[in-house]
Amino acid sequence: MLNFILRRFLILIPLLFLISIVTFVIIQLPPGDILTQIISVQMKSNTVVAKETIDRLTVQYGLDKPLYEQYYRWISNILLRGDLGWSFQWNQPVSKLIGERIMLTIVISLLTALFIWIVAVPIGIYSATHQYSFLDYCATVVGFVGLATPGFLLALVILWFIYARFGLSIAGLFSQEFVEAPWSLARVWDLLKHVWAPVFIIGLSGTGGLIRVMRGTLLDELRKQYVITARAKGLSERKLLFKYPVRVAINPLISTIGWMLPSIISGEVIVSIVLNLPTAGPLLWSALLAQDMYLAGSFMLILSVLSVTGTLISDILLTWLDPRIRYGGVEK
Repeated sequence: MLNFILRRFLILIPLLFLISIVTFVIIQLPPGDILTQIISVQMKSNTVVAKETIDRLTVQYGLDKPLYEQYYRWISNILLRGDLGWSFQWNQPVSKLIGERIMLTIVISLLTALFIWIVAVPIGIYSATHQYSFLDYCATVVGFVGLATPGFLLALVILWFIYARFGLSIAGLFSQEFVEAPWSLARVWDLLKHVWAPVFIIGLSGTGGLIRVMRGTLLDELRKQYVITARAKGLSERKLLFKYPVRVAINPLISTIGWMLPSIISGEVIVSIVLNLPTAGPLLWSALLAQDMYLAGSFMLILSVLSVTGTLISDILLTWLDPRIRYGGVEK
């Protein structure tokens, strides 16, 4: 196990390096750049941009340098100084812009993942062990509704219902007095009072999908010969269920950890805009539209690190939970 973890860590280094190159190249592929966006905005307001100004901004933003030199400056600053670069769009350091937003996004992502597992796994187990029962049909309906309903539409419906019924607004993550306030226990408590809405809305589609996966996988396990044999030998149903089939059926769920975290972050963009959440999604969307390469590139790199880290965690958990798994075809 230790050798496997060490090998995976060693593989991560060149993998993240290649990801950073691909990320930087992709955000440069659309025609134009941040300077083109600035000039376009100035021209729409009937302001003529002098050639001297364009040349000065080109040098200031480093856009006169070759692509490989721009990438080298960006990645070396990240590795040596932890400097993610400068946002041309906001005229601020990238680390300052994304600091609190990333933290809030990770909090929502972790709470959403916890909500999905707490709700989906028990429902999936019950649906598999009570196939074609009334509650199984209800769970199937909930799963399909969760998969089919767009998050932004659900957000709009819940916003309207809560306001029309109770006169309350659930938009945002903080009350008005805590929006710009420093962190304190009162602000954390206020965050917890508001976070339930985005967690429920973002997590509903993931819950529906996980219910279907858990139900289908467990049904397949319950029909296998070792379960039939164990039941025939008189093993109690509860012990039989949780000692063997559930442990095997949960493997596909664990393997999804690798893409669950980045998919939650990137998938909540429209929901965050609708609910006015100060999270990473809207800022990433704005950076991509404005071709703010250092801001967009930093976001994409963070999402890639989350993907790789999640995949490593899921692989380690799989080898720990299921002794049948062997890597490289070598018996340990």
